Amino acid sequence: MWIVAEKDIPKLLDSQAALRAVEGVFASMGKGAADSFPVVRESLGVASALFGFKGAFDKSAMVLGLKAGGYWPENTKKGLSNHQSTTFLFDPQTGRVEAAIGANLLTALRTAAASAVSIKHLRPKGSSTLGIIGAGHQAVFQIRAALALGGFERVVGWNRTPGRLENLRVATEELGVRFESLELDGLGREADVIITIASAFEPLLLDQHVKGPTHIAAMGTDTRGKQELDPGLLSRADLFSDSVAQSLTIGEFQHLDVDDSAKRASIRRLGDLIVSDQQRPRSELTIFDGTGVGTQDIAVANAVLAMARESGVAQWVEI
Repeated sequence: MWIVAEKDIPKLLDSQAALRAVEGVFASMGKGAADSFPVVRESLGVASALFGFKGAFDKSAMVLGLKAGGYWPENTKKGLSNHQSTTFLFDPQTGRVEAAIGANLLTALRTAAASAVSIKHLRPKGSSTLGIIGAGHQAVFQIRAALALGGFERVVGWNRTPGRLENLRVATEELGVRFESLELDGLGREADVIITIASAFEPLLLDQHVKGPTHIAAMGTDTRGKQELDPGLLSRADLFSDSVAQSLTIGEFQHLDVDDSAKRASIRRLGDLIVSDQQRPRSELTIFDGTGVGTQDIAVANAVLAMARESGVAQWVEI
């Protein structure tokens, strides 16, 4: 079994490589060649922790695996990341385990890559201003992945605690792009592309905030009750997701009118858009709800495993 340690991941995978891996598996999903298995997520009753599994199989790439891990809110006191996970890959022909790969950084990279893929395919023509709502750990990854696409001349940001935006300013200006703090109404009016990456249970971005052709990537923490966007935005947008079922249960689209069966049925998978030009949006407003699926996890894990083996970083252990 190959082992790729968490400490070695930063030397191997960057935003561009993560985007290629995630876009590739989205395309496989659009072709019906890749799918995720039902998610298991449980409270342990110890250390306030949540633990679960996300498994998937990409038949086109012959990659089978699962990510095991979760959220330990008390880890900060121990000098550890609150999010802890490991991805395991298996030989789909025999079931033997092939690799164990640290997945803390990979999870951040694949989440940012998913929103970047949506931006690549759904951003309005000529878009030059990127908006970001939220300034937590994931926000910097989101900015780096989006700016790697090119074309953005300015980033505008908002956070409940404005002082935390300084980290986003530094990350943005390091990439040669100017950063500005705005209130939500100004951000919604001026940004062509908006990433929401907050832990919220009531709308932050309102319908009246967003003007003109806009793409929104809703990437905040997913659970029952989560909400970043005004339902009015959902009602007038073309809706896309990585997993329609998850979006309707733990994602942003759980706030669609339960009686609006036509709108709920109109949600499309991003992979379907990637593989079919006939799936082009009809509205000037598009929303991608990224809920995080196992196919993304195994795609980035498989990519980093190949890089680790090629560079000699991966360690082989007989089991």
